[in-house]
Amino acid sequence: MPLLQSLAVRRGALLLALVVGGFITTFTTGLNPVSVYATMFKGAFGSPRKIWILLQEIAVLLCVALALTPAFRMKFWNLGGEGQILAGSLASAACMICLGDKIPNAVLILLMLVCSLAAGAVWAGIPAVAKARWNTNETLFTLMMNYVATQLVAYFVIVWEVPKGSGNIGIINQATEAGWLPQIFGLKYLLNILLVAALTVLMHLYLSYSKHGYEISVVGESTNTARYVGIKVDRVIVRTLLLSGAVCGFAGFLLVAGTNHTLTTTIAGGRGFTAVMVAWLAKFNPLVMAASSFLLVVMDSGAGEISTAYGLNHSFGDILTGIILFFIIGCEFFIAYQVHFDKKEGGHDA
Repeated sequence: MPLLQSLAVRRGALLLALVVGGFITTFTTGLNPVSVYATMFKGAFGSPRKIWILLQEIAVLLCVALALTPAFRMKFWNLGGEGQILAGSLASAACMICLGDKIPNAVLILLMLVCSLAAGAVWAGIPAVAKARWNTNETLFTLMMNYVATQLVAYFVIVWEVPKGSGNIGIINQATEAGWLPQIFGLKYLLNILLVAALTVLMHLYLSYSKHGYEISVVGESTNTARYVGIKVDRVIVRTLLLSGAVCGFAGFLLVAGTNHTLTTTIAGGRGFTAVMVAWLAKFNPLVMAASSFLLVVMDSGAGEISTAYGLNHSFGDILTGIILFFIIGCEFFIAYQVHFDKKEGGHDA
């Protein structure tokens, strides 16, 4: 389907979703749907602070989606993004707590970055090696690794908790800001956003124009074909998952060093799973993922504002979000396929 036509289909699907959501809003709450949608918009863009928070959330979600994309292009279904983020976050937090007052800040941040990349890569590399050598089920393996990572973080939260018995670490190095990413032009999240923007371009170039990107695509299409043309499939699987995990670890580094400055078992916030939808909606195109990340984060922010403004629970906002996503995902069928009605002999439609 031509680009303009596919864009028209998507716009129509979005408009229809808003109409259906409006009917449901009126029927279930008695509220004016136009006011509800305006409130959703206000929740995302209502103030400069909200816009910066929105951009920060988009950047982190986009970073995780970029991490999963190489594996998905290879048809290695990496559902362990959540655990790989936690592994990277744990590595960053450990460096901040153990070395915060012992080495210069620039060296500390660099060490945090390296350790986070390595931790995420190791966490993804374990199921990758198992898949390459013993053909294990990567979906279950990576999913189970999430639970192990969560419990590992929970253990160290208790070890490092401040004060003892509180069950949380609190803000790490709040007095010295050791290990905190610097602010650019006094803007807290700008460095995070710029780093993810650069990563998006690099990932696009890597997947579209490099030899490794070509090998990933061939392995994804057919492992037999890949072996026939001389590609070492096992090596590609392990190498690609190391990259995928490292970028997830980078997202964990951004969350600890640039955003939250603490460590919790929920620091990933479900992004490892939401990023799957981001990548799929963009058809694994890193540049288009910025738009799908924007859509999902805006809807989530708007859902929270509805709950606050109208005294509704968060589930109602999630209902509207689900309706919109249903229509957006559903319209892809009409973009990818063309429906024909053929007439058989005898005049009956088929």
